[in-house]
Amino acid sequence: MPAPSPRLTAPLTVLRFAFLGEGEVAAADRARFVAFCTSHGQPAPDAATKHHQVSIGSTQLRWEQHSEFTTFTWILTPTGMSARGFGEIGDEAAALISSLRQSGQLLVAVKLEVEQTQAALERAQQLFERGSLAIAAVRSGPAVIASDFRADEQGFVRILVGNEALSPGRLGALVQRVLEIETYRTLALLGLPAARELAPAVDHIGRRLVEVLEEMQGAQDLKLNNHLLTELTALAASLERGAAGSLFRFGASRAYYEIVQARLAVIEGGEIAGYPTWSSFLARRMAPAMRTCATMEDRQANLSIKLARAADLLRTRVDVELEEQNRDLLRSMDERTKLQLRLQSTVEGLSVAAIGYYVVSLFGYLAKGAHDGGLHVEPSLATALFVPVAVGVVWIVTHQIRKRHLKHDGGMSAGRE
Repeated sequence: MPAPSPRLTAPLTVLRFAFLGEGEVAAADRARFVAFCTSHGQPAPDAATKHHQVSIGSTQLRWEQHSEFTTFTWILTPTGMSARGFGEIGDEAAALISSLRQSGQLLVAVKLEVEQTQAALERAQQLFERGSLAIAAVRSGPAVIASDFRADEQGFVRILVGNEALSPGRLGALVQRVLEIETYRTLALLGLPAARELAPAVDHIGRRLVEVLEEMQGAQDLKLNNHLLTELTALAASLERGAAGSLFRFGASRAYYEIVQARLAVIEGGEIAGYPTWSSFLARRMAPAMRTCATMEDRQANLSIKLARAADLLRTRVDVELEEQNRDLLRSMDERTKLQLRLQSTVEGLSVAAIGYYVVSLFGYLAKGAHDGGLHVEPSLATALFVPVAVGVVWIVTHQIRKRHLKHDGGMSAGRE
């Protein structure tokens, strides 16, 4: 929940500082603010509080902690500031502000002065450069806002609020919205350096993608296709790393820009003396940066899709080539198996003949021995009759052994599967 608007009465000076800080940095800055409040006898914010306000003499301090930045808004009344010129403050207030140091990076420094005047245009022309002056009437009542959005010698962006008759409540709401415009304007522009930093890498990826696609058209070698697929994967990883890193920054810039536009729509009432309004002036400053961020997001998204498509096409080609190689390998294995079967059948027949020959020879010796021993056996006839018996028995035994081996091999293959 945002902090409620203060009730303010002109004249006064407001200093706004915004520091980047997340995690441990934000915790350390919060601890310093708690110590600052305690040292000045003011109540410190609770652990869950995101905004807090304290009053030290005539000076008010409004503290707000956001997701990635912290703001300190110092409101100085006439008794707490010098009357030497626009936004100048006394030594006591300057010492008080300097005593609250922060470790986060200073991102926004705004010096806003509210003056009770009916000649706001003349006052703005005295303070700011006319070539970059933006001025607009306020919708909610008789008041004018003006700035050239340039940093002065001390690094502050100066803003003038010329008040005629706004109530304290409306003046406080106006000041808060004007400060938010400058704060979120600066935060929105943080996306531009990120886009510029990513541009060379995205350009390289886009050019290399075109080159890889051209090489794909003539690539027929599986090794070359695998190399191209590896390179596409590396390009996709590099692109996604950059996109993931910039996702938050671009999204935050878009959200901050929308807040700026919403605040401008609430406070602006019209042009004054032909000067550009804040909306038209900031549109010229911010719109190109926002378009650059949006263009970089679109390029990253389109390149990611194209890389994925190219990788799918190349992966399909590699898969087809692998399937063709596997088909040729299986065909070769099938032919080799058939050849082995033929060879095995031939060897099996020769083995049966050889073993049968030896068995018949042994039987012949046995028949001759029996004949010589006095048995009525004709060795030649007995041997001749024994030949088919021996060959048949040897073939049956060999066939059974082969079947047993095939069965054993089949069981082992099934077990492995």
